[in-house]
Amino acid sequence: MDKIPSVNDSHYALLRVYAYYRTSLSSLFLLMFSLGLAPNILGTEHPALFFNTVVIYTAINIFTLILLWRNHFAPGQEKTFLLLFIDVISIVILMHASGGGESGLGFLLLASVAIAGILLNSQIAILLAAIASLMVISESIYSALQSTISSKGLFSAGTLGLLLFLTALVFRYLTRKLIDSQKESALQAQHAAHLEKLAQQIVGRMNTGIIVVNHKNETLLANLATRKLLGLTDSSDKISLSSIPEIEDQLEIWKAYPHSRSPFLRLADEGLEVRINFARLDEQNDSDILIFIEDNREISQQAQQLKLASLGRLTASIAHEVRNPLGAISHAAQLLRESPAINQGDERLTEIITTHSVRVNHIIENVLQLSRRKETEAETLPLNRWVEDFTEDYCLAHDEDPIVTIEALASSIVTKVDPWQLHQILSNLCDNGLRYSQEQTGELRLTLKLGIEPHSQLPYIEVIDEGPGIHEDQLSQIFEPFYTNDPSGSGLGLYICQELCQANEAQLRFIRTADQKSCFKLTLAHEQRVFR
Repeated sequence: MDKIPSVNDSHYALLRVYAYYRTSLSSLFLLMFSLGLAPNILGTEHPALFFNTVVIYTAINIFTLILLWRNHFAPGQEKTFLLLFIDVISIVILMHASGGGESGLGFLLLASVAIAGILLNSQIAILLAAIASLMVISESIYSALQSTISSKGLFSAGTLGLLLFLTALVFRYLTRKLIDSQKESALQAQHAAHLEKLAQQIVGRMNTGIIVVNHKNETLLANLATRKLLGLTDSSDKISLSSIPEIEDQLEIWKAYPHSRSPFLRLADEGLEVRINFARLDEQNDSDILIFIEDNREISQQAQQLKLASLGRLTASIAHEVRNPLGAISHAAQLLRESPAINQGDERLTEIITTHSVRVNHIIENVLQLSRRKETEAETLPLNRWVEDFTEDYCLAHDEDPIVTIEALASSIVTKVDPWQLHQILSNLCDNGLRYSQEQTGELRLTLKLGIEPHSQLPYIEVIDEGPGIHEDQLSQIFEPFYTNDPSGSGLGLYICQELCQANEAQLRFIRTADQKSCFKLTLAHEQRVFR
């Protein structure tokens, strides 16, 4: 037995159309009979019966139409069968009153049976067709017994009964096929919607920014990563390439030279460095274009891991080969200085040996510190309180009582970073800042300024000193290993800071403040950053 289908929206719409049809049909019969427009067809045998039947049938149809229209009456299988059964009885009575099967009114039953094949299940639709066929044949037999029709009427009734059965079977078969097709289409649409939603989730959660533009450079789509990289905090903001001239210029260059490689770009005042790549959705020149925006910090971090792995193996070998001879040289110099026969010139030479031995040992310690560096263990850190604790500990660890001023531009600043490595970075930066401040002003003074970038919403710490700063032509070299202007320095302090920053997906750069003071700006990761 077929599963009884529920009356959905499409069935309701079809039933309402059928209600208009049956109401129009009965009203037309009533009008034609009243005006005498078809006296040889309508009500020829029993005019009173025809008139009374068509009046009652029209009233029932109008009432049913009002229910369907005003109350959105959605009948189930039983009520739908009752409506169609009323149609069958009414049409058979009208056919009998008009002279039987020869009047042609019996063929109106085909519409009712066809609707039954669509709206009702197989058994009920066949039942209605059987009832209609029996009533037509019974009417023909009754009319034949009353000698009102010829034997040809019986043949017409039998033919009509067969057509009614075929109509019910054909429409039920077509309806079943249509329902199966609709179910399959619905499943495919659901699957397509699921894939589309999945693709949107994947694109939305990617760390790579993605912008889709058409051939007119109009933005069609931009994911969340793009908004973060471009510093758009409001998701309702409309991204336009005209507001990002760096990307728009590179896009025009790529269109002219598709095989060219885009350089690294800085998209905001915070100095965020990204790489831009382009690709067409298909080979046509007017097709949509995908723009990929990659955060260079992640690319640098991956390269950094490879570099540190090689550096660790190299420094381990250097340490064992250099440290022991260096210790022997330093120890020999100390013994030589303790000799009573040493003169003043030789004592100066031993002092030089000891000083440079200490310097070389310091270099080895710094290099080993890189090779022994543990895995980054990032934590969510309340930066305001942490910097206060760091400053207190840092000042207590120095005998000369440095003056470190804290300026917080926001009351609650949170980041995600390895606290031990952040301590090491700030210690190195503060050591450098105090040294250059003392050389310039004679005071151990510096300022730590905390804030949040307005565009990217990334927290930052600025280490501002009173020193002369770094010349423009030296900026590209300050983070290179062993580069220093201080004869007593190892040249590894800023290099180590940069390495630790990259491990924590932070950024360190030298800038000048508004009053042209020397400043190292440390831009940290967002508190929701996921480290990989």
